[in-house]
Amino acid sequence: MKNAVLNRLIQKMHPLASVTAQALPDCPDIALWLVEPESMNRAFSQEEVDQIQAYPAYWAFCWASGQVLAQAVLSHPEWVAGKRVIDFGAGSGVVAIACAMAGADRVIACDIDHDALHACQRNAELNGVELEVHDDLFTMNSETDLLIAADVLYDRANLSFLEVFREKAPEVLIADSRIRNFDYPPYQTVSVHSSHTVPDLDESDEFRHVTLYHTGISPLSP
Repeated sequence: MKNAVLNRLIQKMHPLASVTAQALPDCPDIALWLVEPESMNRAFSQEEVDQIQAYPAYWAFCWASGQVLAQAVLSHPEWVAGKRVIDFGAGSGVVAIACAMAGADRVIACDIDHDALHACQRNAELNGVELEVHDDLFTMNSETDLLIAADVLYDRANLSFLEVFREKAPEVLIADSRIRNFDYPPYQTVSVHSSHTVPDLDESDEFRHVTLYHTGISPLSP
């Protein structure tokens, strides 16, 4: 199975890259258009490395935190059922898709990368659900019950978003594998999980441990 449009987009990262529909090992009910590992399984020249770094195509990977949060939502549909949800930094759209599958009333995938938003729509079609897309959280005025975010705290400068999230929704649910000694009340730990990026990037073990954090009007059961 191929997706011609996403293949054209990912070739901005590397001309030999391609995407294929891949099931997620920790979340097998969801399939995503992700970079085909064999298309990138080679040594790269410095010029090629520079091109990949200039356009890393984050949307073509399912990061560990996204996979964990999607699986958690599908295991606990009561977290999102009937709610209006924003998935911030949606990337591939995996968590937004999980929310739609779990019965959310409305799901908006938000990402500043327009290629990611296109991937969200194609991945939603692949899974038979509908999403809305938006490119700027700060201009969104839609009434929201829950904001979710996975793997958006990779830069400590992004910690300022924690307060913004609380301004945008009465409940916030975050999955993160990067920040150590997370101590940002009123956010509280829900649970800790192990996972990996798909395709597997053979990252350090420390980035395979994902923690879910929540703040809001109702507690979440782990």
